[in-house]
Amino acid sequence: FNPEVEKKGMQLSYKNGLTTENAFLITDKEKVYAILTNLVKNAIKYSDKGTIEFGYKKKEKYLEFYVNDTGIGIPEDKKEAIFERFIQTDHNLTSKYEGAGLGLAITKAYVELLEGKIWVESELNKGSCFYFTIPIDNKLDSKIEIPIEINTDIQEEKLKKMKILIVEDDYNSDLFLTRILKSLSREIIHASTGVEAVEACRNNSDLNLVLMDIKMPEMDGYEAVRQIREFNKKVVIIAQTAYGLSSDKDAAIKAGCTDYISKPINKSLLLTMIEKHSQLIV
Repeated sequence: FNPEVEKKGMQLSYKNGLTTENAFLITDKEKVYAILTNLVKNAIKYSDKGTIEFGYKKKEKYLEFYVNDTGIGIPEDKKEAIFERFIQTDHNLTSKYEGAGLGLAITKAYVELLEGKIWVESELNKGSCFYFTIPIDNKLDSKIEIPIEINTDIQEEKLKKMKILIVEDDYNSDLFLTRILKSLSREIIHASTGVEAVEACRNNSDLNLVLMDIKMPEMDGYEAVRQIREFNKKVVIIAQTAYGLSSDKDAAIKAGCTDYISKPINKSLLLTMIEKHSQLIV
């Protein structure tokens, strides 16, 4: 983050609330990293001067993390709304706070997957402090992530030969998916817009699987899928979106997607879905 902070003439500091011996937490490292990264990026994006501090401290049976900034602040009546996926009031204001990376709605979903809570304290034009908690005795139970064993007798070798296209405009999400799918693929290619996705599919007729983000610049995922289906009817396309309504699934299937998964992506669910459609992978 330092180049971005220095460019604005700001300061970024980290406060360690525990000794090294006590700073130990059993949890999902990638999700915690994504949460902190997104909150710090938002703080940098919406601050033009001053300081940003992030850190953590122990509170009873959980760790409390925080990211404090001296940015534009949030009106009192919008503090809850900025975490919601669908907002009916003042779209311009709430969309501003969707921010970089996963967005605050997805950040909240990640925190809840880790059995924590997230909230914000803020004063308009003076800054904000985002807090989230993670239980110290979190054992990474089935609600967070379950290792999956693919049917080795039938599908394992087949799945390991996949050529995969990941269409995702968020770096953290792209990295997360790449790590999940690396062991199942012979090659992974990437696109960050709908236009790039269509072009990648056109230039790689041997693709086996496409993970298609829906909310993207230039061209959304639905339109990208429609165009891809004009010249490739066989490739398995799984839509991935921050929204979880049944209408979104219907829209994805209508556009030509093979299946649909909601963000934040659950590794076990995604791999199970891929195995389910493995008979279509040629």
